[in-house]
Amino acid sequence: MSTTRRIRIQADDDALAQGMRDIQAALKLPLSFPPEVEAAAAQAAANPRLPELDRTDLALITIDPPGSMDLDQAMYVERTDDGYRVCYAIADVAAFVTAGDPVDLEANRRGETMYGGDTTIPLHPKVLSEGAASLLPGQLRPALLWTIGLDKGGEITAIDVRRARVSSRARLDYAGVQRLIDAGTADPMWAVLREIGELRRQREFARGGISLPLPEQEIDVVDGQWTLAFRARLAVEDWNEQISLLTGMAAARLMVQAKVGLLRTLPEPEPQSLQRLRITAKALGIDWPLAQSYPDFIRSLDPAKDIHVAMLTACTTVLRGAGYVAFNGELPAQPKQWALAAEYTHATAPLRRLVDRYNGEVCVALCAKQPVPAWALAALPGLPATMQASGHRARQYEKAVLDLAEAEVLAGRIGETFAGAIVEVAPSDPRKGVVIVRDPAIEASVSGASALPLGADVEVRLVEADPATRTTCFELAG
Repeated sequence: MSTTRRIRIQADDDALAQGMRDIQAALKLPLSFPPEVEAAAAQAAANPRLPELDRTDLALITIDPPGSMDLDQAMYVERTDDGYRVCYAIADVAAFVTAGDPVDLEANRRGETMYGGDTTIPLHPKVLSEGAASLLPGQLRPALLWTIGLDKGGEITAIDVRRARVSSRARLDYAGVQRLIDAGTADPMWAVLREIGELRRQREFARGGISLPLPEQEIDVVDGQWTLAFRARLAVEDWNEQISLLTGMAAARLMVQAKVGLLRTLPEPEPQSLQRLRITAKALGIDWPLAQSYPDFIRSLDPAKDIHVAMLTACTTVLRGAGYVAFNGELPAQPKQWALAAEYTHATAPLRRLVDRYNGEVCVALCAKQPVPAWALAALPGLPATMQASGHRARQYEKAVLDLAEAEVLAGRIGETFAGAIVEVAPSDPRKGVVIVRDPAIEASVSGASALPLGADVEVRLVEADPATRTTCFELAG
């Protein structure tokens, strides 16, 4: 299966728009901010609390998907005599929002920004999230400036975060930067980012960390046209992600040392879960030697092969159960994020995720050897439940919009056959499962008269595509 092909689709814009409204109504999503929240945000945008430290000398840049306006992070990396220095500026939401004010209370109700198709339901009013607080180029902005030292092997040697004034030099996108890198015309900083990214991946491997390189199913909306695609990640995305992970691990290290904060955790899977995966690998005909660890096995899989995509899909079952845990004075019994094989927290996206603002405050205080602000400390115990609820709602929204787009694309094609691959079989009924169709890029339910052949290339017939219920179903053909 190609993971880079993009499929342009023509769909009924009115039907899709109505479908989006139905989803938003069903999930009771907040499509607008109350007037008092907008007014408070506008006032805050006009009166930011700018810090004294001026670091506008740093040649910071942002790199995000094209068209992004809610820019949380700006980066500059360089080599040093001892290794590397990472400068990572994070939007300082607390320079605009005060605990208990209307914007803060509304953000705590929302939890995070939600994305679906061409619709964004932001955590903060856009006058902040896409304006005064966003690290837009050429603008003076308050930020939490992380400075992280690395040795020549990519290990952390120094951590500092403090408030500073910054100004991004450019707003870049992944595809554009990757083209410059491939052409050999990119700024030298990107070569440094590559070195750091690859060193951090090597350290991840050494720790036993894992990532599942599944192709991402995406909806793009350009000039009213909806595109469904399976997209492989670009190399520069992986290197950039390592900077965010690095910062999250640095923040967690500060918190663990001080025994106060909030961690993002994932428990180790039960042994029987890994044993079930070994059985799946055997059924798929994929060699998994007994001496080979789970992380090493994952790294041996190729997401360009359908049978390996089926295996990777099965492997997601052991990565469920991620959550947050707050602590003050005593470390949690299970502090690690198992997939990263490290302590980790979210601290790099405060415009889009509520918890990051509080984690940033904790870390600034710890680095300054000051008490954590009472307002942040008081909020920590309730944040795990808030984030769990908002995360569940965001996943529901994203899935519903994707289901709508798939059903709309295929409406009118009932009875047609498509090439695909079986990537999941239901444990309760092996005649039911999930198929990935190549053209258009669809992932949907499938059934057969007998047990489905996990990992096999198949021909499937479309039996249902109903935008009203957002349902798409196939059956094995022949």
